[in-house]
Amino acid sequence: MSHSLRIAHLYPDLLNLYADRGNIQTLLRRLQWRGIPAEVVEVGAGDPLRLADYHLVLLGGGSDREQEIVARTLRTARQEWVDAVEAGLPVLAVCGGYQLLGEFYQLPDGEKIPGLALLDLETVAGEPRLIGNIAIESPVCGTIVGFENHGGRTRHRHEPLGRVIRGHGNNGEDGLEGVRYRNVFGTYIHGPLLPKNPRLADWILETALAYAGMPSALEPLPDELEIAAHEAFLDRRIRQPDPARA
Repeated sequence: MSHSLRIAHLYPDLLNLYADRGNIQTLLRRLQWRGIPAEVVEVGAGDPLRLADYHLVLLGGGSDREQEIVARTLRTARQEWVDAVEAGLPVLAVCGGYQLLGEFYQLPDGEKIPGLALLDLETVAGEPRLIGNIAIESPVCGTIVGFENHGGRTRHRHEPLGRVIRGHGNNGEDGLEGVRYRNVFGTYIHGPLLPKNPRLADWILETALAYAGMPSALEPLPDELEIAAHEAFLDRRIRQPDPARA
Protein backbone atom coordinates (compact mmCIF):
# COMPACT_ATOMS: atom_id res chain seq x y z
CA MET A 1 0.00 0.00 0.00
CA SER A 2 1.29 3.48 -0.84
CA HIS A 3 1.87 5.93 2.03
CA SER A 4 1.45 9.09 -0.04
CA LEU A 5 -0.85 10.02 -2.91
CA ARG A 6 1.31 10.99 -5.88
CA ILE A 7 -0.18 13.45 -8.36
CA ALA A 8 1.46 14.23 -11.70
CA HIS A 9 0.87 17.67 -13.22
CA LEU A 10 1.86 17.19 -16.84
CA TYR A 11 3.53 19.97 -18.82
CA PRO A 12 2.39 22.90 -16.61
CA ASP A 13 4.67 25.23 -18.59
CA LEU A 14 2.66 24.50 -21.75
CA LEU A 15 -0.81 23.45 -20.53
CA ASN A 16 -1.93 26.02 -17.98
CA LEU A 17 -4.11 28.27 -20.11
CA TYR A 18 -7.11 28.15 -17.79
CA ALA A 19 -5.55 28.33 -14.30
CA ASP A 20 -5.19 24.56 -14.01
CA ARG A 21 -2.88 25.02 -11.04
CA GLY A 22 -6.05 25.91 -9.14
CA ASN A 23 -7.23 22.34 -9.65
CA ILE A 24 -3.96 21.00 -8.22
CA GLN A 25 -4.15 23.33 -5.23
CA THR A 26 -7.72 22.29 -4.52
CA LEU A 27 -6.83 18.60 -4.55
CA LEU A 28 -3.81 19.15 -2.30
CA ARG A 29 -5.67 21.33 0.20
CA ARG A 30 -8.59 18.92 0.53
CA LEU A 31 -6.14 16.12 1.22
CA GLN A 32 -4.15 18.21 3.71
CA TRP A 33 -7.29 19.18 5.63
CA ARG A 34 -7.91 15.49 6.14
CA GLY A 35 -4.35 14.66 7.10
CA ILE A 36 -3.74 12.55 3.99
CA PRO A 37 -0.14 12.78 2.73
CA ALA A 38 0.26 13.79 -0.90
CA GLU A 39 2.84 15.18 -3.27
CA VAL A 40 2.67 16.82 -6.69
CA VAL A 41 5.32 16.19 -9.33
CA GLU A 42 5.50 18.62 -12.24
CA VAL A 43 6.50 16.73 -15.39
CA GLY A 44 8.06 18.83 -18.15
CA ALA A 45 8.10 18.06 -21.86
CA GLY A 46 11.63 16.69 -21.67
CA ASP A 47 11.12 14.60 -18.54
CA PRO A 48 10.47 10.85 -18.47
CA LEU A 49 6.77 10.15 -17.98
CA ARG A 50 6.76 7.12 -15.62
CA LEU A 51 2.96 6.91 -15.28
CA ALA A 52 3.35 3.87 -13.04
CA ASP A 53 4.77 6.19 -10.35
CA TYR A 54 1.52 8.17 -10.00
CA HIS A 55 -1.99 7.72 -8.67
CA LEU A 56 -3.59 10.71 -10.43
CA VAL A 57 -2.59 12.65 -13.55
CA LEU A 58 -3.73 16.13 -14.62
CA LEU A 59 -3.59 17.39 -18.21
CA GLY A 60 -4.55 21.03 -18.62
CA GLY A 61 -5.45 23.28 -21.52
CA GLY A 62 -3.29 25.14 -24.01
CA SER A 63 -3.33 26.94 -27.33
CA ASP A 64 -3.29 25.06 -30.63
CA ARG A 65 0.48 25.52 -30.90
CA GLU A 66 1.13 24.24 -27.39
CA GLN A 67 -1.25 21.32 -27.93
CA GLU A 68 0.69 20.30 -31.03
CA ILE A 69 3.97 20.31 -29.05
CA VAL A 70 2.46 18.27 -26.23
CA ALA A 71 0.73 15.86 -28.62
CA ARG A 72 4.08 14.89 -30.15
CA THR A 73 5.52 14.24 -26.69
CA LEU A 74 2.50 12.24 -25.56
CA ARG A 75 2.48 9.98 -28.61
CA THR A 76 6.04 8.79 -27.93
CA ALA A 77 4.67 7.09 -24.80
CA ARG A 78 1.31 5.95 -26.17
CA GLN A 79 1.65 2.32 -25.08
CA GLU A 80 2.54 3.45 -21.58
CA TRP A 81 -0.65 5.52 -21.56
CA VAL A 82 -2.75 2.63 -22.84
CA ASP A 83 -1.38 0.28 -20.17
CA ALA A 84 -1.89 2.81 -17.37
CA VAL A 85 -5.44 3.76 -18.36
CA GLU A 86 -6.52 0.17 -18.78
CA ALA A 87 -5.04 -0.56 -15.33
CA GLY A 88 -7.29 2.16 -13.89
CA LEU A 89 -5.00 5.19 -13.55
CA PRO A 90 -7.19 8.24 -12.81
CA VAL A 91 -6.69 11.08 -15.31
CA LEU A 92 -8.32 14.52 -15.24
CA ALA A 93 -8.03 16.23 -18.64
CA VAL A 94 -9.35 19.77 -19.13
CA CYS A 95 -10.08 21.49 -22.46
CA GLY A 96 -6.96 21.04 -24.62
CA GLY A 97 -5.90 18.07 -22.51
CA TYR A 98 -9.33 16.56 -23.07
CA GLN A 99 -8.97 16.91 -26.84
CA LEU A 100 -5.55 15.24 -26.77
CA LEU A 101 -7.07 12.02 -25.43
CA GLY A 102 -8.79 11.40 -28.76
CA GLU A 103 -7.86 10.36 -32.26
CA PHE A 104 -7.18 13.88 -33.56
CA TYR A 105 -7.86 17.59 -33.31
CA GLN A 106 -8.64 19.13 -36.70
CA LEU A 107 -7.50 22.74 -37.06
CA PRO A 108 -9.52 25.37 -38.98
CA ASP A 109 -7.27 24.89 -42.05
CA GLY A 110 -8.08 21.18 -42.11
CA GLU A 111 -4.77 19.97 -40.68
CA LYS A 112 -5.22 17.18 -38.15
CA ILE A 113 -3.10 17.01 -35.00
CA PRO A 114 -2.98 13.32 -34.02
CA GLY A 115 -3.86 12.67 -30.38
CA LEU A 116 -3.16 9.81 -28.02
CA ALA A 117 -6.08 7.78 -29.39
CA LEU A 118 -6.87 6.54 -25.89
CA LEU A 119 -10.55 7.26 -26.48
CA ASP A 120 -12.88 6.86 -29.44
CA LEU A 121 -13.10 10.65 -29.73
CA GLU A 122 -12.50 13.32 -32.37
CA THR A 123 -12.45 17.12 -32.23
CA VAL A 124 -12.93 19.51 -35.15
CA ALA A 125 -12.45 23.28 -34.87
CA GLY A 126 -15.53 25.36 -35.64
CA GLU A 127 -17.09 28.79 -35.42
CA PRO A 128 -18.30 30.56 -33.41
CA ARG A 129 -16.40 29.75 -30.24
CA LEU A 130 -18.53 28.14 -27.57
CA ILE A 131 -18.18 30.55 -24.67
CA GLY A 132 -20.06 31.18 -21.45
CA ASN A 133 -21.16 29.89 -18.08
CA ILE A 134 -22.13 26.24 -18.03
CA ALA A 135 -23.86 23.81 -15.70
CA ILE A 136 -24.24 20.08 -16.19
CA GLU A 137 -25.93 17.30 -14.28
CA SER A 138 -23.54 14.44 -13.65
CA PRO A 139 -24.33 10.98 -12.31
CA VAL A 140 -21.07 10.98 -10.37
CA CYS A 141 -21.53 14.09 -8.19
CA GLY A 142 -24.67 16.03 -9.08
CA THR A 143 -24.44 19.51 -10.59
CA ILE A 144 -21.10 20.72 -11.95
CA VAL A 145 -20.65 24.42 -12.77
CA GLY A 146 -17.99 26.50 -14.45
CA PHE A 147 -17.00 28.32 -17.61
CA GLU A 148 -16.32 27.08 -21.13
CA ASN A 149 -14.38 28.73 -23.95
CA HIS A 150 -13.51 26.45 -26.85
CA GLY A 151 -13.62 26.39 -30.63
CA GLY A 152 -13.42 22.61 -30.83
CA ARG A 153 -16.49 20.45 -31.43
CA THR A 154 -15.90 17.11 -29.74
CA ARG A 155 -17.81 13.91 -30.38
CA HIS A 156 -17.17 10.54 -28.83
CA ARG A 157 -18.70 7.13 -28.22
CA HIS A 158 -18.26 6.88 -24.44
CA GLU A 159 -20.25 7.95 -21.40
CA PRO A 160 -20.36 11.74 -20.93
CA LEU A 161 -19.31 13.41 -17.70
CA GLY A 162 -22.82 14.87 -17.64
CA ARG A 163 -25.75 16.37 -19.51
CA VAL A 164 -25.93 20.10 -20.17
CA ILE A 165 -28.40 22.14 -18.12
CA ARG A 166 -27.15 25.48 -19.46
CA GLY A 167 -24.33 26.12 -21.91
CA HIS A 168 -22.87 24.38 -24.94
CA GLY A 169 -20.98 21.28 -23.82
CA ASN A 170 -18.95 19.09 -26.13
CA ASN A 171 -20.23 20.48 -29.41
CA GLY A 172 -23.28 22.68 -28.80
CA GLU A 173 -25.59 20.13 -30.40
CA ASP A 174 -26.02 16.84 -28.55
CA GLY A 175 -26.51 18.18 -25.00
CA LEU A 176 -23.55 16.21 -23.62
CA GLU A 177 -20.45 17.46 -21.81
CA GLY A 178 -17.15 15.77 -21.12
CA VAL A 179 -16.29 12.10 -21.12
CA ARG A 180 -15.85 9.19 -18.71
CA TYR A 181 -13.91 6.08 -19.60
CA ARG A 182 -12.65 3.80 -16.83
CA ASN A 183 -11.01 6.37 -14.50
CA VAL A 184 -10.42 8.97 -17.21
CA PHE A 185 -12.44 12.19 -16.87
CA GLY A 186 -12.34 14.79 -19.64
CA THR A 187 -14.18 18.12 -19.72
CA TYR A 188 -14.31 21.58 -21.29
CA ILE A 189 -15.29 23.13 -17.93
CA HIS A 190 -12.61 25.32 -16.43
CA GLY A 191 -12.18 28.54 -14.54
CA PRO A 192 -10.62 26.43 -12.83
CA LEU A 193 -12.94 23.45 -12.41
CA LEU A 194 -12.39 21.95 -8.96
CA PRO A 195 -12.55 24.99 -6.60
CA LYS A 196 -16.14 25.53 -7.78
CA ASN A 197 -17.08 21.87 -7.46
CA PRO A 198 -15.88 20.32 -4.17
CA ARG A 199 -18.00 17.20 -4.59
CA LEU A 200 -16.34 16.48 -7.92
CA ALA A 201 -12.90 17.11 -6.36
CA ASP A 202 -13.63 14.58 -3.63
CA TRP A 203 -14.99 12.05 -6.10
CA ILE A 204 -11.74 12.27 -8.10
CA LEU A 205 -9.70 12.00 -4.90
CA GLU A 206 -11.59 8.91 -3.77
CA THR A 207 -10.92 7.31 -7.14
CA ALA A 208 -7.21 8.14 -6.89
CA LEU A 209 -6.92 6.90 -3.29
CA ALA A 210 -8.57 3.60 -4.20
CA TYR A 211 -6.17 3.22 -7.13
CA ALA A 212 -3.25 3.89 -4.76
CA GLY A 213 -4.45 1.21 -2.34
CA MET A 214 -5.07 3.81 0.36
CA PRO A 215 -8.26 4.20 2.43
CA SER A 216 -10.62 5.97 0.04
CA ALA A 217 -13.60 6.92 2.23
CA LEU A 218 -13.17 10.65 2.80
CA GLU A 219 -14.40 12.36 5.94
CA PRO A 220 -16.77 15.24 5.18
CA LEU A 221 -15.29 18.73 5.25
CA PRO A 222 -17.08 21.90 6.41
CA ASP A 223 -17.85 22.98 2.84
CA GLU A 224 -20.58 25.48 3.69
CA LEU A 225 -18.76 28.37 1.96
CA GLU A 226 -17.93 26.28 -1.12
CA ILE A 227 -21.49 25.02 -1.42
CA ALA A 228 -22.89 28.52 -0.91
CA ALA A 229 -20.62 29.83 -3.67
CA HIS A 230 -21.70 26.96 -5.91
CA GLU A 231 -25.38 27.76 -5.33
CA ALA A 232 -24.82 31.50 -5.80
CA PHE A 233 -23.15 30.80 -9.13
CA LEU A 234 -26.14 28.71 -10.19
CA ASP A 235 -28.59 31.41 -9.09
CA ARG A 236 -26.80 34.34 -10.71
CA ARG A 237 -25.29 32.77 -13.81
CA ILE A 238 -27.28 29.68 -14.67
CA ARG A 239 -30.81 29.86 -13.31
CA GLN A 240 -31.43 33.36 -14.68
CA PRO A 241 -33.44 33.39 -17.94
CA ASP A 242 -31.31 32.98 -21.04
CA PRO A 243 -31.65 36.24 -23.11
CA ALA A 244 -30.97 34.28 -26.28
CA ARG A 245 -34.10 32.23 -25.65
CA ALA A 246 -36.33 35.04 -24.50
